[in-house]
Amino acid sequence: MAHKSDIEIAREAKKRPIQEIGARLGIGSDDLLPYGHDKAKVSQTFIDSVQDRPNGKLILVTAINPTPAGEGKTTTTVGLGDGLNRIGKNAAICIREASLGPNFGMKGGAAGGGYAQVVPMEEMNLHFTGDFHAITSAHNLLSAMIDNHIYWGNELEIDQRRVVWRRVLDMNDRALRDVVTSLGGVANGFPRQAGFDITVASEVMAILCLAKNLADLEKRLGDMIVAYRRDRSPVYCRDIKADGAMTVLLKDAMQPNLVQTLENNPAFVHGGPFANIAHGCNSVTATTTALKLADYVVTEAGFGADLGAEKFMNIKCRKAGLAPDAVVLVATCRAMKMNGGVTKDDLGREDVDAIRKGCANLGRHISNVKSFGVPVVVAINHFVTDTDAEVEAVKDYVARQGAEAILCKHWAHGSAGIEDLAHKVVQLAESGAANFAPLYPDEMGLFDKIDTIARRIYHADAAIADKSVRDQLHAWEQQGYGHLPICMAKTQYSFSTDANLRGAPTGHTVPVREVRLSAGAGFVVVICGEIMTMPGLPRQPSAENIRLNDAGEIEGLF
Repeated sequence: MAHKSDIEIAREAKKRPIQEIGARLGIGSDDLLPYGHDKAKVSQTFIDSVQDRPNGKLILVTAINPTPAGEGKTTTTVGLGDGLNRIGKNAAICIREASLGPNFGMKGGAAGGGYAQVVPMEEMNLHFTGDFHAITSAHNLLSAMIDNHIYWGNELEIDQRRVVWRRVLDMNDRALRDVVTSLGGVANGFPRQAGFDITVASEVMAILCLAKNLADLEKRLGDMIVAYRRDRSPVYCRDIKADGAMTVLLKDAMQPNLVQTLENNPAFVHGGPFANIAHGCNSVTATTTALKLADYVVTEAGFGADLGAEKFMNIKCRKAGLAPDAVVLVATCRAMKMNGGVTKDDLGREDVDAIRKGCANLGRHISNVKSFGVPVVVAINHFVTDTDAEVEAVKDYVARQGAEAILCKHWAHGSAGIEDLAHKVVQLAESGAANFAPLYPDEMGLFDKIDTIARRIYHADAAIADKSVRDQLHAWEQQGYGHLPICMAKTQYSFSTDANLRGAPTGHTVPVREVRLSAGAGFVVVICGEIMTMPGLPRQPSAENIRLNDAGEIEGLF
């Protein structure tokens, strides 16, 4: 029997009106701001009204390093949320919004897969409720006001060579990485070198995802450093007087979006920083609100646990006062084979030896997650080509690491295929075994924090950086930013900064190319190796296959 595609399954969804989904969580229709029939924003007044309630249990879903074979982290997040509801728990899920750039580039959109999806899938992968457009507009308003300030006399004495605020666009466009602006004569301002990042790398995105409310949002926006003077003193967003207008543009975007799974369970989809170049978690507002409304909240952090889970623990939990009760680590037999040296074309063949060899990657993620003091369970996301011997090989390996691996068939069977994992998650979360602590203290020096992540999470010999980078970090420490956590920007495909180094490499170093201070978001971005904060499109972008069919339906978004 031919399997239906994700988009065909999503199209057949029996969606309930969004008011019914809100009612499941005790949100009245007056507190929902509907966008059509199947999505709504949750009002800030309602969010404020539930703050004195106790929190539910927080479950983080993370994964091994991604491979071209696909792991299914979001699929497992959605499946587990449905599974917990199936076994009688009141559960909600919290995931990130999709960026247009990769939708039209590498992957063609994603909100889970098979029978573990969030809907409406097409809208979520396109404009959704306009949050990313608002972030792009607010970010670029500040860019325009900086250049305008310089044009009208530069009262703040900004050194034009030291404007650090780049522009953003939610598109993969390598041509914009490095540009010259204001050409064409006096009327257009002073020419200078500038550049674009993708919207999900914007500090405004990070702030939206970390701010507690609109007042906190406005303060953080004001705290952003946009440029330096000749004496190296910082110029802030509030000096440009852009923080108020930016907050107005972001007023609705701050409110979390409520949608539903294929099984009509509540899902919050809000915010979307990438985990390889940003902090990789959905918004604090969505997560903390969900924790007040549900007994279990299942959330995910992007890419492998070396990026997403590390930032979830060291940035999001630290900033928001959260602590996960259990962690689910997603792996597949196919990915284990790839880590063991099998090529993508040969993944359909049974190869237990390659699985055993490739499990080193999984083992390292297990020990890394445990080092945060949180219990972990491995979810083997099932593919139809997996053999019993391959699954057993993974289970045996994980058992030797002091954890349990559970086969999950949610892609094919929805919640019915993931009940075992749901029961295990409840057991771990209720056991009180979690004794969460971040990896490093606030007081540690900035470079020492970078080196700690490189050694303890990436298992590198050291982080290395030129004197200019170390001097910059030292200067920020002198300015009072030494207490900030670190947001590593590195490839998602390897523990190292070499995307081709699979498995569990040792004997490597982590070269730091550049550091950027996100004073409003409250972290230091550390750019390692060849990673780009503005991706490019591949040779054959997904956009070539995305179109409307004769029935007016979207084709090619998976």
